[in-house]
Amino acid sequence: MSKDVSFFNFSINKILSGDQSILDQARIRLLYYGFCIVFVAVGGLFVSVYFQHQVILTTTAGFVLVLLFCLFKYLTYRPNWHQISHSLLIMATLVNLNNVFVVMQKVDIITVQVILLVILFSFYMLGQKWGLVYSLINLIPVLVFLVIDYNDGYFIPLRPEKVDQSTIIISLFANFIIIIFIHSHLYNAFFNNIKQLKETSDEQAELNKRLEIAIEKAEKSSQVKTEFLSTMSHEIRTPLNAVIGMSNLMIMGNPRADQKDNLEILKFSANNLLAIVNDVLDFNKIEAGKVVFEHVKFNLVDLMQNFCGSQMLNAEEKGLKFQLKIDPNLRDKVLLGDPTRIAQILYNLVNNAIKFTKKGSIWVKAYCQEERNNTVTVIFTVKDTGIGIEKNNLESIFEPFTQESITTTRQYGGTGMGLAIVKRLLELQGLHMNVTSKIGEGSEFSFNMAFPVSTESVKEFDKKSLAPQNNDSFSNLKMLIAEDNPVNVLLMKKLFSKWSITPTIAENGERAIEILQYSNFDIVLMDLQMPVLNGFDAAIEIRKLPDPKKAGVPIIALTAAALFDIKQQILNAGMNDYVSKPFKPDELMEKIQSLVAAVH
Repeated sequence: MSKDVSFFNFSINKILSGDQSILDQARIRLLYYGFCIVFVAVGGLFVSVYFQHQVILTTTAGFVLVLLFCLFKYLTYRPNWHQISHSLLIMATLVNLNNVFVVMQKVDIITVQVILLVILFSFYMLGQKWGLVYSLINLIPVLVFLVIDYNDGYFIPLRPEKVDQSTIIISLFANFIIIIFIHSHLYNAFFNNIKQLKETSDEQAELNKRLEIAIEKAEKSSQVKTEFLSTMSHEIRTPLNAVIGMSNLMIMGNPRADQKDNLEILKFSANNLLAIVNDVLDFNKIEAGKVVFEHVKFNLVDLMQNFCGSQMLNAEEKGLKFQLKIDPNLRDKVLLGDPTRIAQILYNLVNNAIKFTKKGSIWVKAYCQEERNNTVTVIFTVKDTGIGIEKNNLESIFEPFTQESITTTRQYGGTGMGLAIVKRLLELQGLHMNVTSKIGEGSEFSFNMAFPVSTESVKEFDKKSLAPQNNDSFSNLKMLIAEDNPVNVLLMKKLFSKWSITPTIAENGERAIEILQYSNFDIVLMDLQMPVLNGFDAAIEIRKLPDPKKAGVPIIALTAAALFDIKQQILNAGMNDYVSKPFKPDELMEKIQSLVAAVH
């Protein structure tokens, strides 16, 4: 309905609006034009009975005319068709029963027509429930009257009025016109409604097709993004591998103090760049739902001491006090979970604490909150005396590529990915991060995590975890490296020379297979992206060699790729393990030791 409808409005266009359904608009039109037809019909009856001097019928017709006009005016001012329909049906019922029991004192064709009109109008306008109510209210009294009149004869001390044939003709004609009008009008409305539903259904089907196309495009776009990130990761990690590797080698070569400082700066900058690349790739992996949490045994105390060791040095370089507190109850427990992701979460929190704290202290705590049914719940807390966070920014800091303000980004650097990764990793495990902070006083981040407790003792676990550390045994190790990048080849030759290893180099996968066919090796380091034959296909061919010893040689993949399912692809190709470039020398040597020891 238009908002500018005045009380004196008589136009139907102003009481119809686009927010009304086709059926509601049809009901309003039915009432609007129906009032006109009924008003003319009742007016004709009024004139007829007036000249016949039928007082009661004249009074009734006059009352009906006034009521019709009032309802019509109300319709053109406030088109509440529901209330108006009830009013009309109540009026028709009272008039009909009054005619049967008082005025006419009989049931004639006009009475039957009025009952049919009430039934038809009530069902169309108000639905099944009210249609039944008004139908029964009109039918039952009339049937009772017929029964009484048939048995004993109906009698009241009031002389019934009679009308001439012209009045009956007018009534019959008017009733037929109204019945035909209601049928035709609502039939057309129902037909249009069905037609609209079909059109809507067709539009919905078209929208569904467009949605499917949009989803397909989005999936392709996501795939392109994944491939782009993988390619860019490979292209960035490959030179970083050389930069970090050469820095490590030069630092291991006992440089002068000034040279060592320059190398440390170079290594720090390269690691910073690597951290940014890793953050973006990690977040992309999380958003794509490709993160799988491990369920392995680990020593929480050792885990926290190891990663906090390097962070402690970073804090001390800034003149900060670094305190690590671990609940004594956790020292004798071997837990089951994903140590890599726990370390990643805590690393990001601690790294942020150090970054945004100029002076004061950093506290990292792990306390046992509850222990029952072979499960322990640990509260992890990272607290600092840093710059603090505005209360209204506590939620936004967890958004990707977001820091508290542009000033913060310029002053402290970073991509704003760390806390976003932390939040997503916790949410994927059904956990929540709690944050309290005061500007100028510092911040505290904490979360709870439940771990199953292994029946294995810490001593037994630590004994199994110890890897052989005798590097002298490597002097006789025969190693084949399949790598096409000359810088990486030079790097690995220099690195392995520190352990008295002289590796054999193959410039592609095909050459690696040829060399392996004529020589025996203890381990193969396989780059994945090489010309002629890539690392995946080379590994598959090696596993098909007729000599069981050569076919079973341990293969470690060296990859700078960042595909979500890279680990599974490597295992499917028959390789034993992988190391990401840039690799850590200790990590690579530990895996070599483990695989060679397992074979021998």
